[in-house]
Amino acid sequence: MASETESEKKKRISGYGTGTVESVMSVDQVAKEAQALSEQRPDAATLRGYCKGEPFVTIEGLRAGYGKMEILHEFDLVVGKGQSLCLIGPNGAGKSTILHSIFGFTNIYGGKIFVGGNDITSLSPKEKLRDAGVAYILQDNSVFPDMTVEENLLMGGYLKNRPAEAKQSADRVFEKYTRLADRRHQRAGTLSGGERRLLEISRALIMNPEVLLVDEPSIGLEPRFIDMVFEILADLQNVEGKTIVMVEQNAKKGLEFADLGYVLVSGQLALAGTGTELLENPEVGRLFLGG
Repeated sequence: MASETESEKKKRISGYGTGTVESVMSVDQVAKEAQALSEQRPDAATLRGYCKGEPFVTIEGLRAGYGKMEILHEFDLVVGKGQSLCLIGPNGAGKSTILHSIFGFTNIYGGKIFVGGNDITSLSPKEKLRDAGVAYILQDNSVFPDMTVEENLLMGGYLKNRPAEAKQSADRVFEKYTRLADRRHQRAGTLSGGERRLLEISRALIMNPEVLLVDEPSIGLEPRFIDMVFEILADLQNVEGKTIVMVEQNAKKGLEFADLGYVLVSGQLALAGTGTELLENPEVGRLFLGG
């Protein structure tokens, strides 16, 4: 029997799913089979049907990417005020590009983005944060390690008209999260992974946004901190009424959390439903949930 090459071994053990390494699908195979999901793309009326109340965050026919490379092709999205949406799909499907486009990090070649009925397509990231109430929580560790917890929070209010307003917002964060209050004067670099993620989320709250764009909140965290982060996000949605659009590597966790789920394939919307519906969809389970 011929020995297995290193490339064959990597392909056999990489990808999505659970179980023995022999049963795990390769990323390439997931992407190939996911194409079948996009044969009947949901239309605007279908997406509107999943929206609770009036649409609050809406994307219409978006074509966007980086430089001259178009990543998103005629992409639509509808989320009601106070709802949460989790975007899942194969690697390279364009999930994070949707968040980048909403916040102003991409080139827009066509289509429109609305928040609260206002066209924000051409606004800069600064204008979207300050004027449109949209905050973006980065995937990567973005705390300033040599600054204190309080100083990190105050950095989130750099667009406030008066420094005192940022201080008041930081004080409200400390009232809400005693874990941060107890570490107010501690260097952020000494915090645990979960505490740093809490600080990143809290810093985004200083501008009192209505929409939170959350990129891979569980990445790099221990399981106990993953639960903590999702509890925090659930509180922000259910108690404070934040609208959340999320990309999450742990598709099962993301769909359990979110009201709505979208499956992206090759920059297009392939499937939409409630989080529960996608969790119970056998093809979604087989391709993305290890079912």
